[in-house]
Amino acid sequence: MLCAVALQTLALGAVTRASEAANGGGRPVLLVLGDSLSAEYGLQRGQGWVQLLSNRLQQSGSKYTVVNASISGDTTSGGRSRLPALLKQHRPSIVVIELGGNDGLRGLPVARMQENLTAMVRASQAAGARVVVAGIQIPPNYGREYTERFYAAFSNVSKQHKTSLVPFLLEGFADSSDFFQADRIHPSAQAQARILQTVWPVLEPLISAKGAARAGS
Repeated sequence: MLCAVALQTLALGAVTRASEAANGGGRPVLLVLGDSLSAEYGLQRGQGWVQLLSNRLQQSGSKYTVVNASISGDTTSGGRSRLPALLKQHRPSIVVIELGGNDGLRGLPVARMQENLTAMVRASQAAGARVVVAGIQIPPNYGREYTERFYAAFSNVSKQHKTSLVPFLLEGFADSSDFFQADRIHPSAQAQARILQTVWPVLEPLISAKGAARAGS
């Protein structure tokens, strides 16, 4: 559930944030490759769930640097084309793939979206990163068959390639207008902590495992 049209200023802002975060001095990188749900669309800078994640890691003493490479309006095709350069530049230990919503809102073929997700997972794993796939749902007006196949694609990719999975990024508040901006598509600032609350239990074991591996090396 997200804006189908990319906003150039937000795109540039996301790239700038990614470049700033990349100066981690050899620290492990957690890369978030997403769309407007992760790019702070309609929010003040620093309010999004990715920044809240970065704050939590810093406060806990984690060595991770969070790189937010999310661009509003991006699709799985766009993410697939951008990912190789991001992997080369940042050499992430963990990659969170939060893409697909715009594919659904545009009614693009589910098979193509799943193919793109698979390609991104494979590329990330080949680069030595552990992967989290973040699922999303689309409104029922797209038809029951399409919406069910769309939602299932995320878990299918995750199971096939043994990634971690966030089944539904907006779990727990998707039906409440209180947690959305006026467009009823993009989560409000109030919702960002809830998104992190959904993502964190999936991410935390990967982050802890990395820390344990480093400690034992």
